[in-house]
Amino acid sequence: MSKSSSSAVALLPKELAEADANQIMLFIDYLWAQDGLSTHTLDSYRTDLSLFARWLLTISSSLLAADSADIQRFLAFRSEHHYSSRSTARLLSCLRRFYAYLLESGIITQEPTARIESPKLSNPLPHSLSEEEVELLLSMPDLDELIGIRDKAMLELMYASGLRVSELVSLEFNGIDLIQGAIRVTGKGSKERLVPFGEQAGAAIERYLKFARNQYIGHQTCEYLFISKQGKKMTRQTFWHRIKFYAKLAGISRHLSPHTLRHAFATHLLAHGADLRSLQMLLGHSDLSTTQIYTHIEKERLKLIHQTHHPRG
Repeated sequence: MSKSSSSAVALLPKELAEADANQIMLFIDYLWAQDGLSTHTLDSYRTDLSLFARWLLTISSSLLAADSADIQRFLAFRSEHHYSSRSTARLLSCLRRFYAYLLESGIITQEPTARIESPKLSNPLPHSLSEEEVELLLSMPDLDELIGIRDKAMLELMYASGLRVSELVSLEFNGIDLIQGAIRVTGKGSKERLVPFGEQAGAAIERYLKFARNQYIGHQTCEYLFISKQGKKMTRQTFWHRIKFYAKLAGISRHLSPHTLRHAFATHLLAHGADLRSLQMLLGHSDLSTTQIYTHIEKERLKLIHQTHHPRG
């Protein structure tokens, strides 16, 4: 959120109208029961709806009374305060789902978002690393320490399999087959897929299981493969901090995201001849169009090679 959008939020009423707060709570409960969405996604819905409800108070309206003109005015308010088009598109998606739910429930008779268009989004290329940078990053964990052994296994497996961070930390102990070199992954929408991994990742996981995991878990039990020093499930945030720590050690100063190794996995596979459909299956994308972002990365790489090496580049 930009400085301007943060100040805009501060100007809005702090409290919600009781009726709006109750309606948001009922909707969130409905989403949890109907779709089994993650806590993170439910929190995003709650935040977006609460922000809209607080803005509606400034024009003496409410969630149930809002019409298409009110929503257009709210979008103009967001534009004036420099909210990104991506966050506005997410908010519109949230409002569409909310009002569709109210319509289905018979609480409203007209859907106010029906004729409102989403902002056009550019497709920014995911941040990735070169193969040399990945090798350097993977060499950073200290294998004389238990935490280094664990982190090495996690980094190697993430790069070898292209897992999302949430999938990596949620891997179950019984979901890995070291003999076959494959893991059973539960991805978005609770869809399961089998993902292979190579010898180096397998060796790092074996080392972790032999020397580190039992030391961390002690006499406790934990269903997850990767665990914290306290013998509990690792969090996404903890692993992200570990990636940043090793990137700093490696002298990698470019911007990283929690999915940097996932993006590196995808771009490097394409560079070495993998086809898009196979990549889609490995990444767990339900729609091929999501995977196609990586073809743009490959085109950029080819353009750079041409410009660098062609006599008329």
